[in-house]
Amino acid sequence: MSTLGGTAVIFDLDGTLVDSEPNYFEAGRRTLAEHGVTDFTWADHERYVGISTLETLALWKERYGLDAPLDALLADTNSRYLALARAATRVYPEMRKFVELLAGEGIPLAVASGSSPEAIEAILAGTGLAEWLTTTVSADEVAHGKPAPDVFLEAARRLGASPADCVVLEDAAPGAAAAHAAGMRCIAIPYVAAQADDPAFATAGLLLRGGQTEFTARGAYDWLVRSTPSSPSADT
Repeated sequence: MSTLGGTAVIFDLDGTLVDSEPNYFEAGRRTLAEHGVTDFTWADHERYVGISTLETLALWKERYGLDAPLDALLADTNSRYLALARAATRVYPEMRKFVELLAGEGIPLAVASGSSPEAIEAILAGTGLAEWLTTTVSADEVAHGKPAPDVFLEAARRLGASPADCVVLEDAAPGAAAAHAAGMRCIAIPYVAAQADDPAFATAGLLLRGGQTEFTARGAYDWLVRSTPSSPSADT
């Protein structure tokens, strides 16, 4: 029997399980360029890390004065992103180890992401993670994206787990805020190091300020064991 009791683990996808932000940047840059915005930079992109594609595009419509309908912008951007994602998406090696370690113990696992259902499916299938991560929730399927708790609460519901028993892994401040709002513990691995001091990350049970360079499957697992009340070593 697992030492983690009734714990369930919910993973953010982009920037947490996989390094997909370069693909999102390129897809967004191409969409903006098509509409006359040609000076979009990586630093600009970093402002939107952790926010769903739909909400990002809504902000861009206002910021850049885009005339195209939101649904058309979303379709174009998602199409570009899917092509890039299918060509190459890198899984963080220690994250793959962590998923395999938890799956081997029978821990319920889910993905809750701001990406579209099609993007989630394509990435999980293309990286081989779909073998273990069969429960997924897209922000497109709930009323509100992160920092609202909707995607995480829906993931818990689909797993049949209590929010209090769920642990979220997140790379972005809106996701950490969403986990806190959902009443879930959080392991935070900031994708943008400069954002590690964001107040939302202060709510995480474990904050790895160095991001993926500090994350190890064994370290995360040991923290889960220590922080799970029902585990034999939780109070040692």
